[in-house]
Amino acid sequence: MMTAARPTDSGLAGPGELDRYPYPESPGGDRVGPPAWEGSDTELGRVGRRAAGSRGRGLHGQLVQQLGQMIVSGDLGADRPLVPEEIGQRFEVSRTVVRESLRVLEAKGLVSARPNVGTRVRPVSDWNLLDPDIIEWRAFGPQRDDQRRELCELRWTIEPLAARLAAGHGREDIQQRLGDMVEIMGHSLAQGDGITFSRADAEFHTLLIQLAGNRMLEHLSGIVSAALQVSGGPVTGCERPHETSLAHHARIVDALAAGDAHAAESAMRQLLTVHPEVERVVPAPREH
Repeated sequence: MMTAARPTDSGLAGPGELDRYPYPESPGGDRVGPPAWEGSDTELGRVGRRAAGSRGRGLHGQLVQQLGQMIVSGDLGADRPLVPEEIGQRFEVSRTVVRESLRVLEAKGLVSARPNVGTRVRPVSDWNLLDPDIIEWRAFGPQRDDQRRELCELRWTIEPLAARLAAGHGREDIQQRLGDMVEIMGHSLAQGDGITFSRADAEFHTLLIQLAGNRMLEHLSGIVSAALQVSGGPVTGCERPHETSLAHHARIVDALAAGDAHAAESAMRQLLTVHPEVERVVPAPREH
């Protein structure tokens, strides 16, 4: 095990500092611990969140997570060189692990590798800000307020449109599944089960976008899922599940069953304004 002194200007956490970026708390309050770097089969990710591309098992996924958080937090600023040998030494991982991890970060737009220049951190303007990992890293870092506001604004654009389009597609199987999710949410609310509520809520919104029948919107469903996971609570950013949000979900299902596009869109806007941050950035819907 290497124990060389850490350069003061490296910006990299040493082997004893791997809990410097703890994982965010799950909706149920159970904390997912810092990465176990000595393990080879540790599943990373928050409760209820589908694994993303960098969420692989073992050292590779853990190093992506660690470096990604450091870049997004600003600890590794723009144009800072990343020396693979130094990273391998600090985190006690092989050159192969470092190389593959940097490739993942490059695909996300966080770093660039050029001949005779090396690997450097790229500016925020180059990042893939729609990547679910970057959404999460920003949401639990210094940019958390901007990230949550931007997610709210983006959802306000995506989801009412999806609800309106979904009303024109008579997919009874998906509509039934949406109704099932509302039923599960209602039962979870009565039981005080926030984790189950959160999972059913995420499934509801994913299904709704699928029902819209627009492949480009469907491609954005991961953004909505990420937004639900990082919005500060299990339901559209609320501190806890409650009857108001449940009622809006039920209204959406009823509007879809009736083929009422306007009612579906209106109900979705009402649901999104349950989020206190949304109320500050978009006007409340007008009743017609």
